[in-house]
Amino acid sequence: MGSSANTETTNFTAASPSSNHNHPPTTVAASNPNHTPSELDTSKKRRTGMLPLEVGTRVSCLWRDGKYHPVKVIERRKNHSDGSNEYEYYVHYTEFNRRLDEWINLDQLDLDSVECALDEKVEDKVTSLKMTRHQKRKIDETHVEGHEELDAASLREHEEFTKVKNIATIELGKYEIETWYFSPFPPEYNDCVKLFFCEFCLNFMKRTEQLQRHMRKCDLKHPPGDEIYRSSTLSMFEVDGKKNKVYAQNLCYLAKLFLDHKTLYYDVDLFLFYILCECDDRGCHMVGYFSKEKHSEEAYNLACILTLPPYQRKGYGKFLIAFSYELSKKEGKVGTPERPLSDLGLVSYRGYWTRILLDILKKHKGNISIKELSDMTAIKAEDILSTLQSLELIQYRKGQHVICADPKVLDRHLKAAGRGGLDVDVSKMIWTPYKEQS
Repeated sequence: MGSSANTETTNFTAASPSSNHNHPPTTVAASNPNHTPSELDTSKKRRTGMLPLEVGTRVSCLWRDGKYHPVKVIERRKNHSDGSNEYEYYVHYTEFNRRLDEWINLDQLDLDSVECALDEKVEDKVTSLKMTRHQKRKIDETHVEGHEELDAASLREHEEFTKVKNIATIELGKYEIETWYFSPFPPEYNDCVKLFFCEFCLNFMKRTEQLQRHMRKCDLKHPPGDEIYRSSTLSMFEVDGKKNKVYAQNLCYLAKLFLDHKTLYYDVDLFLFYILCECDDRGCHMVGYFSKEKHSEEAYNLACILTLPPYQRKGYGKFLIAFSYELSKKEGKVGTPERPLSDLGLVSYRGYWTRILLDILKKHKGNISIKELSDMTAIKAEDILSTLQSLELIQYRKGQHVICADPKVLDRHLKAAGRGGLDVDVSKMIWTPYKEQS
């Protein structure tokens, strides 16, 4: 994806423990004044003797909240940039999602907290016991990683291959965005920690000067493909992966920096990409997208979904989900997202299904079946059933499922599901279902 012609760059921290991946904040804990000189000398010798830390070491690390948190050393390398030749360490914060993994300097680590390797299962149990209920809930919310389709060996291989983020930041339009995960860019980009994207054609470059030269020549001001929706300043473009292969591949490279659970689609020919943009007098700026297979045997109406970090929490994710179901309605089909869902995707979908279904149940008079709900919403029957069961709104009586729709209970669940985000104005859609050209 890309970087805008606008040379103004706004720093955007994408849920990361430090705003600078290369030079995190360095704060050293004060020495204990009660320690004698001999105790301090012994402690110093012990710490020096354990360096450099081995991969797999568990230790406490100073985070951006000014507190120490347990981490596991994932990788290490010598830092030649400052002439010290000291090691820096790539760490995983064991309480948090992998997207917060980062390179840190030695002086952020509390070496007195270095632990011997424990049995993984025993250590997980100990860590779990030490957590507060709030911490546990937060971790559970963010650790639905979406690798259910991988066996143990494949999961280990995936985690080993993608354990270290290769690109720390990207420049995209007016934003500088910290990345979350590894993305398999071509080998010639192995030495880059920052990439510069053209936000219109999604070509990516190593240096800002290259981007500036490119922007003077690039004549695109919106994604390639057909504009199928415009309402106020929002536009949606449909991009055929077969007709716009380079754009689609670049989009996948970019998206993978923020999605851990998806494999990268190299065969983009089989997919359609729906790019949501905010439009102004400089052009149409991508805020997010979803993709879908042109022909899905499993009735998937969405393969991948992403709202870029600067645009999250503005209702765009919910809009993309709603749009995918409006396309299904126009196709006369029921749809469901491809599994596995990402952690954020699962939360978004469960919220969408809850709001849509309970809104209908509130207004509907008389009995209504799962099949009727599916026909009205284009939501697959299995998704309707699982959503209502999770809300304890369905019972199994005399061989059939019965929906129990007490108005007060519905109101309580609707309130918990939160607001619905931006509405899709169906009257502004100009779209016909995909047909293979002969």
